[in-house]
Formats: sequence, C-alpha cells, structure tokens
Amino acid sequence: MGLCASSQSRNSIKHHSPSQSTIKVVRCDGKLQELKQPIKASYIKTQNPNFFLCSSESMIVGMCVPEISDDEELQLGQIYFLLPLSQAHKPLFLPDLCALAAIASSSIGNAGYPFVVF
Repeated sequence: MGLCASSQSRNSIKHHSPSQSTIKVVRCDGKLQELKQPIKASYIKTQNPNFFLCSSESMIVGMCVPEISDDEELQLGQIYFLLPLSQAHKPLFLPDLCALAAIASSSIGNAGYPFVVF
C-alpha cells in the first residue's frame, strides 16, 4: 500500500512528470531531497542519525513501518520517508498515513519547495 494513490493516477503521473526520474526523500517537516541516481540507504541515514528511512510502498495501516536496511539501494521514481526513530517499531495509524501523504503531496507538488538535487 503506498500513499493511497490509484494505479491509474500513478501511471498518469509517470508519463507526465519529468521528476519521476529522481528518488524523492520526504522529511516529516516537509523538506524534500531529490537524488538523480540510485544510492544506498546508508547515504541518507548517516546524514540523519536520529531518523529511519522507509519506502512509501511498504507503509500499511496497523503495521509497523519497515525500516530500509543500510545496504538497500534507493530506486529512481520512488518516494521514501525519513521518520524519527521514536516512530520505529510502532504501528502506523490511518491519521498518521494521511498526514504523511499530505506532507509528501505538498512537498512534491509545490513549485517552490525546498529541495536538494544531487
């Protein structure tokens, strides 16, 4: 389960959005980091020691959010969240998922968003 987007809308975004060729890392404060090439998760995690990285595709309501391992390679076109370690090993509730979806939507859809492209 991703960010509650239908496959139809996701496919239309892929065909119309040039930013699908980047990796997007969304922080819970709304900051967005975009990367132009696949990298290991450890690169992001070492810059953010009090946070863990998870894939938007692996977030399921009622389940703990699985942390991405240091050696996993982040994939182009995917959205990842950088969440506080205090949220690790806690079940994800629907209001939390909706809040993250709103943050991601605002960060990614905002033309003047703060971002870093490597």
